[in-house]
Amino acid sequence: MTSSLPLRPALYQETVPGGGHTSFVLKRGQLLRITDLEGGANVSLMLLNATEKSERLNLPDTLKCQHTAKLTTGHCLYSDMGRVLAAITADTCGWHDSFGGLLNAAEVKEKYGEGRYQELRNGFFRNGVDNLLVEMGKWNLGLADLLMVLNLFSKVSVDAEGYFHFEAENSKAGDYIELYAPMDCLVVLTALQHPMDPNPEYAPKPVQLSWSQVASDGISVLCRTSRPENGRGFHNTERLYL
Repeated sequence: MTSSLPLRPALYQETVPGGGHTSFVLKRGQLLRITDLEGGANVSLMLLNATEKSERLNLPDTLKCQHTAKLTTGHCLYSDMGRVLAAITADTCGWHDSFGGLLNAAEVKEKYGEGRYQELRNGFFRNGVDNLLVEMGKWNLGLADLLMVLNLFSKVSVDAEGYFHFEAENSKAGDYIELYAPMDCLVVLTALQHPMDPNPEYAPKPVQLSWSQVASDGISVLCRTSRPENGRGFHNTERLYL
């Protein structure tokens, strides 16, 4: 976890409303800051190699090679080819969940009740599976490509008996995470409540996205050196651009 840092001059900014979704290529050398605007947000995130989309985020490898289930500053997000898709260079929240996954339409209905477009129009109840599939379809990806997600701003702890526990109020208004891209990375995300969030009301929170350009990859030094495995991961990534 890091203290709040000033944001570099932004290339672009946008707000993803609660329940919204988006996708884009975070280019090599760019930095993405994702900010929880109101507190209590959750962002379900997928990452893929933008050039070869069969290479995508592998959370088991990400956790195993860094000997942690608590992703925060200094950690890398690994692909299934042992390359670094993104590095967490700053984080004021301190914990991001790798276990919780997504809800589908039936699960959202069971948890929050009927929330149809016919009655609620743009306020209808959305679900993580369909939101991500909508974005993935823009990149010629489908259900078979929907794999693991990282739930940003959410904390799920595990007790001695192996039970998961959702920790409410993990993220406060203004908390953010910064992702540095050492390779062109396809980002697919949706801003919806965590599947384990006990709030019985459908009330997803908005987040802000801010892009900036990094002059050099010196920003990644902490991530490169936090584990020997991370140095090899960056090496594997840099070979793509020789």
